[in-house]
Parts: sequence; C-alpha cells; structure tokens
Amino acid sequence: MFFDKKPAPGSTPDLANLKISDAHVGDVLSLTGAAADFSDLDFTVDRLDVIEAGSSRWVELSGPWRDQRVYLEVHQNDTVEVFANLDGRKITLDEIGLSEQDLADLDARQNPADFFDYDKKFWLYRLSREMGRFTGGNSTGNGFYAWQFQEQDGRRFLYIRKYQGEPFTGTIWTRIEPADITVYRGK
Repeated sequence: MFFDKKPAPGSTPDLANLKISDAHVGDVLSLTGAAADFSDLDFTVDRLDVIEAGSSRWVELSGPWRDQRVYLEVHQNDTVEVFANLDGRKITLDEIGLSEQDLADLDARQNPADFFDYDKKFWLYRLSREMGRFTGGNSTGNGFYAWQFQEQDGRRFLYIRKYQGEPFTGTIWTRIEPADITVYRGK
C-alpha cells in the first residue's frame, strides 16, 4: 500500500533524513513556523488514512496539537505536495453561502471556470467526485463525496466533504513546503 512501504531486507531508513513521505503512525512531525504565532507546530501522528479518488491515492496524517486535531494531506507523484489543515475549524454550507443544490450543479457542470465568493475571496471550482477513506490498512473504506475549490491567486484550498448520514463539512487547507516539515521516528 501507498506509504506502507517496508524497507528492503538488510536496509534501515536514514533516521536523520526522514521525509514526510516516510512518516507513519507514532512519528513526531514538526512544521516550521506553522502555528498562528509563527512558532513551530509539533504533533505525534496517531492516525494515517489512505484516500482514494479514482486512480489517485494520497495519505492523510493527523494528530492532536494543543486542544485541536491537525491534518496533513501528502500527495506523492513526480514531486511531493503537502496540504495542511491546522486550525481544525469546520465550516457549514450556510457560512460559505452555498446550498446542496449549488454543489449538485457544480458537480454536474465540472467547470473549472465556476467560482463563488466567501470570506472576501473568490474560490474557483477545481473538482468534485466520490472518494474513499481507508484507515489503519483496512481494505474496507468509508466513502464520501468531495468538492475542492482553490482560492484565486492563493495557496489555500476549501474542501467540502459529505459522508452519508452526516452534514456537509468544509475545511480550509493551505499548501506548505515539504522542506518545512521534520519527521522524527517514533516508537
């Protein structure tokens, strides 16, 4: 599985140079200057989920920091991209100013020129599709539908997720540099 790579027999990972793509449950992640007061944000990964959307797969790492849960989404293609949700804030459709019908219409059109105004910013439609979350290496996942919007001229993304039987939930994610993350091997 993605990110569940076992080292080759006889080899050991270079613990002094671990990358975010090497992280697993129990590791401590330190994000340079990522806290609201620009201090480092350090947390222990207590959850690793694999997210699938069609043929794309990525990992969502999370853990507690202060009185909230923080998340890192790690995409490993030709290069590694990392997105962070560090404030734990959940946004409702009412706050965003969208309805369930608006989301259905956006999904039907699949038009990257679509946008809406929220928080004095334009948010551009990027994609919507069914996805699956697989926790702890389980082969049975939990499906959800997701919409992704990108802040115009910005590094932030707004994700809206809808799990069956639960309300729509929006979260803001920010692109961060993988080089700003230090991985310390846990137990």
